[in-house]
Amino acid sequence: MSAALALTASLLWGVADYGGGALTRRLPALTVVVVSQTAAAVLLTGAVLATGGLTDLSPKLWFAVAAGVIGPFALLAFYRALALGPMGVVSPLATIGVAVPIGVGLFLGERPGAVQAAGIAVALAGVALAGGPQRGGGGIGREALLLTLGAAMAFGAVLALIAHGSSGGGLLLTLCVQRLCNAAVGAGMLAYAARRRREPLGLADARRSLAALTAVGLADVAANGAFSAASHRGSAAVAAVLASLYPVVTALMARGLLKERLRRVQVVGAGLAVAGTLLLAAG
Repeated sequence: MSAALALTASLLWGVADYGGGALTRRLPALTVVVVSQTAAAVLLTGAVLATGGLTDLSPKLWFAVAAGVIGPFALLAFYRALALGPMGVVSPLATIGVAVPIGVGLFLGERPGAVQAAGIAVALAGVALAGGPQRGGGGIGREALLLTLGAAMAFGAVLALIAHGSSGGGLLLTLCVQRLCNAAVGAGMLAYAARRRREPLGLADARRSLAALTAVGLADVAANGAFSAASHRGSAAVAAVLASLYPVVTALMARGLLKERLRRVQVVGAGLAVAGTLLLAAG
């Protein structure tokens, strides 16, 4: 069940990343982040109130607040990187953030078995190759690279914080608090940008794309929920690696819908990622 949940998170993140990156190519990244996260927050608030989730209030929700403060900056950097560079390269590079929840799991005493350790190594190698670096290093610009690396570490921190904040139960409320903080911080950033008027905010275009933006926000929050549930049901380190396979989904969607060409090294990487997944599931 843990492996299935982690793979579900991977699928949902892949879809969300593709959608967010595609939308950022015609809308400002900040607008995509704020609108998508606000839509998710509204729907989550309704779900919490409808299910009586407020009974799960606890001091651990401060971890959700921290995740909510970090999240908008991570998403903003990542969506800008996706808009600047090839999705099939940027998305796999972002998976280095998996080192954060893996490190937390090992620090807390988790020790994967030999087969799982081999699966982790193979899967991570596959994810790295899935980035498909071009010969001569021209695959991704410096700005996109720095944005991607910064977003990766922030994403890893968010995953660890959500998993810890929901460890005693109350996953729905934890995700709701995180998204409400995402929306609040993002709204502040949007108000600041509007006052400085450094770039058009594209709010009229965002209204026309509201359904797509809402879908991106819901896919992202559902992926976080699936990952958190997976980390509670099994090894957090293994769940983190399985969930990090989402670049394969993003790369395939970019190939099919945006006609981005997959290089041979990316195909090899995807195969290794799948092989690592099978080893992890077998372990």
